[in-house]
Amino acid sequence: MHDLVLRGGRVLDGTGTPAVPADVAVDGGWITTIGRVDAPARRVLDAAGAVVAPGFIDLHSHADYTVFGAPEAATQATQGVTTLVTGNCGFSPFPVVPEHSAPLRRHAALGGTDLPWTWRTTGEFLAEVDRLPLGVNLACLVGHGALRIGVMGTADAPAGPAELARMRELLREALADGAVGLSSGLIYAPGSFARPAELVELCREVADAGKLYTSHIRDEGDGLLGAVAEALETATSAGARLEISHLKAIGPANWGNVARALERIETAARTLDVGADVYPYAASSTTLTSRLPGWALAGGVPELLRRLADPAARGEIAADLDTRVGRTFLPEGVVIAALPDGPYADFVGRSVADLAAHLGVGTGAAVCAVLREHEGRVAIINHAMDERDVRAALAHPLTAVASDGHVLAARPAGEKPHPRSFGTFTRVLGHYAREEGVLGLAEAVRKMTSLPAARLGWTHRGVLRPGAVADICVFDPGLVRDHATYADPCRLSSGVRHTLLAGEPVLADGEQTDLRPGRVLRTS
Repeated sequence: MHDLVLRGGRVLDGTGTPAVPADVAVDGGWITTIGRVDAPARRVLDAAGAVVAPGFIDLHSHADYTVFGAPEAATQATQGVTTLVTGNCGFSPFPVVPEHSAPLRRHAALGGTDLPWTWRTTGEFLAEVDRLPLGVNLACLVGHGALRIGVMGTADAPAGPAELARMRELLREALADGAVGLSSGLIYAPGSFARPAELVELCREVADAGKLYTSHIRDEGDGLLGAVAEALETATSAGARLEISHLKAIGPANWGNVARALERIETAARTLDVGADVYPYAASSTTLTSRLPGWALAGGVPELLRRLADPAARGEIAADLDTRVGRTFLPEGVVIAALPDGPYADFVGRSVADLAAHLGVGTGAAVCAVLREHEGRVAIINHAMDERDVRAALAHPLTAVASDGHVLAARPAGEKPHPRSFGTFTRVLGHYAREEGVLGLAEAVRKMTSLPAARLGWTHRGVLRPGAVADICVFDPGLVRDHATYADPCRLSSGVRHTLLAGEPVLADGEQTDLRPGRVLRTS
C-alpha cells in the first residue's frame, strides 16, 4: 500500500518536456512510481483535469526576515511554492558578531521585526528556523553585507588583508554550517562599498565549496551593462557559479537594455555556469535609501540620519536625487510601501510625488523628509521598468522565475507590499503562459522547478521522477491565476489544488491544512 497517490492528472516533470497522463505514488516522502498506479493508498488526492508538477522553487526570497512571524507561509502554499531560497541581496540575519550586532539589526530592520536574535552563527540560525512549524522549505544563502558588517561595521572603506581573511573565515563557517551559497547586494550599503577584488576572494570560497554566488548587481539603471560585466568577471575570476538576481532595467532611458544584458549572459554561458532570474512585474520593491548617493550611507543609518539633520548635507542629498528625476528616479512611480510610525504614515500606498506636493517641496527634499522622520526605514514600490523587458527576460531560456518577495502571512500588518509575494508563480502560469503566450506551460514550469534546482546543484528536487523528493504542486491550468494587485496586494492566488512537501499536503483541495512538514535544506 502506498502512502499517497495523486490520481488522474497530467504530469509535467519539470524538464520542459510535454505533459503525459499519469498517476504519481509517494512513499516515505519520495516519489516511487509515475504511471498507472492501481495499488491502494492510505491517502488519495484527486488530480483529474489538473497538471501535476514539481513544487516550485523560489530562488530569490527574503523570507528569512519574516518566517518567525508566519511560518505557515500561506502566500506560498497557495502558489505551489515548496522551497524558498533566502539570504539574498547581501542581506542575511546571520552570522551575528557581537561587537557589530547593532548595525546588523538595523540592516535587517526593513525585512521584518519578528526576529528573536537568539543566534550567533549560521548553524544556530538554521537550527532555530528548523524548529518552526514550517509550511515551506527554506534554503539560506549568507549575505555579503552581513559578513562585511560583522567584520567592518558599516564603514565606507576597502577591506584590508586581515578584514578580508576574517570575512573568508566567517563565510567558510557559514557554508560548512549549511548555507547554500553567498549573495551580494552591491546597490546597498555596506555591500556597495566593496571593491571587486574583495568579491573575487570571497567567491573563491564559494567555488571551493561547490556552492552558488548570487548578486544583486551594482547598477540596474544607466550602468546596468557594466554591472553585469562586473558580476561575470567576478565569477569567472573565482571559478564560481553565478546567478544574477532579478534582472531589470530601471528608467526610460535604459529600457531595452535587458535584451543586451541577456546577450552578454548568454555569451558568458559558453564558458561559465551562469543564469539569471526575473519576477513577472514591471515594478520593483526596495528601500528608499537605495536611491541615495553611496556617500550618504557611509556609517549606516545613524550617520545617514545625522546627515539628514544637517541642512547642508541634506541639501546635497536632495540635489543628487533631483538630478536623476525623470531618468532613473520617477517620483510619480515611487510608492511608499511601508514605514515606521511617524508624521507621514498616512502616505503608505501613495507616491513620493504626492508627498512632495503635500509638503510643497521638490522631490529630493521630500525623500529626505520622509527618511528623516521615519528613522531611515522606508520601503518603496518603484514603477520604473518596461513591460517589454519583463517579457524578454521571462522568455529567455537561462532565466528562472523568482519573486524577490518576503511576505508569508496572508494579511501582513502595517504595510502595502508588492503583490509579488502573493502572485509571482501563478501570474507566470496564468497571465504570461496561458493568456499572453510569452512562454509555453512546460517551459514556465521548468523555470520554476528544474532550472532553479540546477542552479543550486540539487539533483533530487525540481523534477518528478522515481527517487526524487515528493515536493509537488497540482494546479488547474485553465484556472490558475494571481489576484494580488498594487492597489490590493494581499490577495491569495487561486487554481492551485494541492501543494505537498515530501508527500505531506500543506494545501489540499485549495485549502491550507494543519500539516507543517517544511524544513531547512542544507543539501539536495
